[in-house]
Amino acid sequence: MISGTFYALLAGFLGAAASLSAKLSLGADYLRDMCESGFSGWTPTHSPSATCDWLHLPLRLLCGGLLFTCNAVMWTFFSKALRHCSSSARATVTTTASNFIFSAILGRVIFGEAHAALWWMGISLTLCGLLVLHGSLPQTFPQEDGTKDK
Repeated sequence: MISGTFYALLAGFLGAAASLSAKLSLGADYLRDMCESGFSGWTPTHSPSATCDWLHLPLRLLCGGLLFTCNAVMWTFFSKALRHCSSSARATVTTTASNFIFSAILGRVIFGEAHAALWWMGISLTLCGLLVLHGSLPQTFPQEDGTKDK
């Protein structure tokens, strides 16, 4: 059986993938630049910009479809995380923290983005709160035997 924490981590990753898809489909000319750099080694006789002038449009549409798909699957896994975790706060904070971390990793790998020290301090505080949430035991209340509302 898969734990709720795993579902929450997966939901955070899919949320980061959805935001990456949105940035690629609606952003400036990321796809065109990636296309030109990818085709520059393939076609030495033809200009890669001529091919990428029409190819970036289907790639943008593909990224737009990926955006909606990642969001739909992300909500499915988040719902499973809510069902399997002991508290909704644990599932929510885990999903949010993993989304931040995966967004930072994808931003660094794909776009070469760097984050300021204040951002790293904020994510560190979020992770500390996550550790407190996961380290605490769920509180159980004693039930009285034989007393049920009718």
